[in-house]
Amino acid sequence: MSAPHKTLLRALATLVAGALFGFGLSVSTMVRPEVVLGFLLFQDFGLMLVMGGAVLVVLLAYQLAPRLLQRPLLDDHFHTHPSVWNRDTAVGAALFGVGWGLCGVCPGPAIAALGTGNFDLLWALGGIALGALVQGLRAQ
Repeated sequence: MSAPHKTLLRALATLVAGALFGFGLSVSTMVRPEVVLGFLLFQDFGLMLVMGGAVLVVLLAYQLAPRLLQRPLLDDHFHTHPSVWNRDTAVGAALFGVGWGLCGVCPGPAIAALGTGNFDLLWALGGIALGALVQGLRAQ
C-alpha cells in the first residue's frame, strides 16, 4: 500500500472514530454540562456507567487486539504507550479536574457539544486553549 493511500486511510479512520466518539458523547448526554455537574455532585450516576463501559472497551481492545492480530490494520506494528508521572503531570491532572468540576466541561464533550448548538461552551474551550498555551510556553 502506498504512503499517500495509507495516510488517507488513517485520516478517514480518525474521522470515523471521532464522529463515533462525538455521537457516543451526545447519546450519553455527556455534552450537557448540567448532566456532568450532576454526576460530579453525586446526584446522577448514569455517566459512571458510560465511563465504565468506555474503560472496559478500551481495556479489552488494548489487551486483545495485539493477541488476535499480527499487526494493526493501518500500521506496521503495535506501539507501547509509555507514560511518565512527575510533578507536572500531577499538577496538570489536578488543574484539569478542578476546571472540569467547576464548569462541568471536558474538552472532548465540549467540542462535541458545539455540534448541538451549545456555543456558550466556546468560553470553556477558550479557557482550555489558554491554559494549554500557558503550559506550553512555561515548559519551554
